[in-house]
Formats: sequence, C-alpha cells, structure tokens
Amino acid sequence: MTSVLFIHGLWLHASSWAPWEDLFRDAGYETSAPGWPGVPDTVEEARATPESIADHGIDDVVAHYAKIIEGLDSKPILVGHSFGGMIAQKLLGQDLAAAAVAIDAAQIKGVLPLPLSSLRVTFPVFKNPANQHRAVSLTAEQFRYAFGNAITEEESDRLYEQWAIPAPGKPLFEAAAANFNPHSPAKVDTANELRGPLLLMMGGRDHTVPEAITRSTLKQYRHSDAVTDILEFADRAHSLTIDHGWREVADAALAWLKAHSL
Repeated sequence: MTSVLFIHGLWLHASSWAPWEDLFRDAGYETSAPGWPGVPDTVEEARATPESIADHGIDDVVAHYAKIIEGLDSKPILVGHSFGGMIAQKLLGQDLAAAAVAIDAAQIKGVLPLPLSSLRVTFPVFKNPANQHRAVSLTAEQFRYAFGNAITEEESDRLYEQWAIPAPGKPLFEAAAANFNPHSPAKVDTANELRGPLLLMMGGRDHTVPEAITRSTLKQYRHSDAVTDILEFADRAHSLTIDHGWREVADAALAWLKAHSL
C-alpha cells in the first residue's frame, strides 16, 4: 500500500490534517501526519509548552522527516502545507519521496519576490531578533490576516481555536536570509532530473505565500525535465487546507496523483 506523509507548516498542529488522512485512507493510501520535532501530540500541550517547539530550523525538520521515511517500506508521497511544502520539496529533491504536493509552500532559495503581505504576516516574528531562538504565537487577529482572510471572521476564529499553536521563529529567519547564504537550508535541488512528480498548489488570495512566490518557485524548476505542475485556487487563502473548502483542494491532489499513476 502506498504511504502518504502529511507535513504541517508554521502555526498549525499536525492533527489539522485529520480530515485529509481520512479521505486519503478511504482512497486506498496508508497515511500519517507526524509533527515537527518538539511538537507535542495535542494542540493544548503545544500551547502550554512553546519551549519544546522553539529553535528547530529547516535542517532539523528535514532530518526529522527523513528519519521517519527511513522506517517506511517504500518512498512515500508527501503532502505539505506552507513550510511543510518547502520541506516536502527538499525531501523530494533528495529522492526520498515518490512524489510531492506542496500547498502554498514557503519560499525556497532563489525565489525573489517579497510581497508586503508576507512581511506583515511575519512581522510578529521579525520584530524581535531574539525570536530566532523562540517559539512565537499569533493572535486571533494576526491568524485571520495570515490564514483566514478569504473566509468569515467567525470561521477564522474557530480554526484558530481548534488548530493554532506556537511556531519556531528559526525557519523564517533562515528563509529570509536564503538568497544571501550559499549554503542556506532553504536550498532545494530543483535541477534533479530523476525525482518524482511535483504539484505546486496556491491560493490566489493568500497573504502569507502570495501567488508571486509560488510562480517564482515554479521557475526555479525550469532546468529539470521532471514533472512539475501548478494549480491555483483563485478565491482561496492560506487556510485552504483546513477551512470549509478543504475537500476541493484534497480532491484535486488525489486526482493529480491518479493522473500520474500514483
């Protein structure tokens, strides 16, 4: 049975993938959604112990999932959201996955656009350099701008209460410095000709990872003949994996996998 490994991003707990796991299991996949290193098993524990989440960088997270993949019988399909989408691309570039779906993926090294909305989303982290070694929480209002701007305030606040957790600041500092660091952990092997297929998904109203970032990410793969596709949900924002319209996104991912005999 083919395994699907779901990888969450910043500020969302791994358990937010539960509806996706149910859907993919019903479609015949074996699924798992392990948290980032240091992330406790529940939202409540994660909120109560932010220090356990703090100071984990991109390389730590990649190594964490690579070790999980080592324990599987075969290369899994990866589905990642936000920074989880970046992690999925790194693992795919390292030939550790059969395919990857990267949804509103954080910018990799080489991506130059820096939209103002992205700066506003990350300001709670970047306003204090010490946050590089801390875990930072968003307020409900900040979450609404970063994730829930295309849904009602009521739904955004409900999702915040249900899934939001503190996030390590370190990956954001690493990504921000990526284009000035030749050995940046945000670097992905985009020229790999032998990797599995990649689908980049994006929300057209996303404040956190605007369309310009995803389209620039696609360009980074121009030197590889491996399959790289892109799909836009024009009216969706960063909450597209957890809000009322998640099923449309998940079904599109399943259809893409089927089209590539995965």
